[in-house]
Amino acid sequence: MHIPVLQKQVLEYLDPKSNENFVDATIGEAGHAALILEKNEPEGKVLGIEMDSAQIKNLKIKIKKAALRGVCSTSRKIKNRLILVNDSYVNLKEIVEKNQFKPINGILLDLGMSSWHLEESERGFTFKKNEPLDMRYSSTAQLTAGEIINRWPEKIIARILKEYGEERFAKRIAAKIAEQRKNSPIETTFQLEDIIKKATPAWYQHKRLPCATRTFQALRIAVNDELKNLADVLPQILETLERGARIVIISFHSLEDRIVKNFFRDEQKKGRLQILTKKPLVPLLEEIEKNPKARSAKLRAAIII
Repeated sequence: MHIPVLQKQVLEYLDPKSNENFVDATIGEAGHAALILEKNEPEGKVLGIEMDSAQIKNLKIKIKKAALRGVCSTSRKIKNRLILVNDSYVNLKEIVEKNQFKPINGILLDLGMSSWHLEESERGFTFKKNEPLDMRYSSTAQLTAGEIINRWPEKIIARILKEYGEERFAKRIAAKIAEQRKNSPIETTFQLEDIIKKATPAWYQHKRLPCATRTFQALRIAVNDELKNLADVLPQILETLERGARIVIISFHSLEDRIVKNFFRDEQKKGRLQILTKKPLVPLLEEIEKNPKARSAKLRAAIII
């Protein structure tokens, strides 16, 4: 079951009020969007952007069954207040203009992976299941994790693991991958996990963080070009939202958080933004116990001035 992270903090800093409009640029399973829709009744809207067509289909089914967390308990139909767009948030400005979605009072970017991708997508996001090495958020994208693992140069793979996963044994893992693929293609998550175990010391495999975690994270970031997309969308937020609009971004990786931190800092110096969170907000122990996936979440917020 998907549990949206930092719910109270999201609502505090987005501060949705009656009839205000918001963009959920990574709507996923609509956990946060549902909370916003409860606060911006009766006429407020949410523009939900999701690059995975399967997630859009799932959401439409949930709405039809009136299962979207209580927001359907009101007399107004949610479909009139929730606009779903199957696209990437990197096209934010174009999406907003195409849908004539104005004014916008706030935007949320939750950069975490949805539970659906881990548990149901069968695209190899987790090494806990034996699935094809896909890792695409959008099934229409060309690049897969399998393509990187089986065709890209060993040095490039090592760099991906080092830069995106901060993997200390990146060179050793890349070398073992290159060695294995000479014999036969590496096609599944279990195959890759086994290679990682063979390439790393025994003590590394008994740490709290499973030894394959950083490699899988790095490949997912590379496949979906996540860091570039984040850097590209941030300027569009300033071009698209009105003065006084709130920005809330939840990251799960130090590189993502650094991009957001630096952007907020630079734009505040230019007098375009006011930072609302001097330091990133993190989940309390109570939330982490209920939702372990939230442990690495960091929330930063700002307001356009």
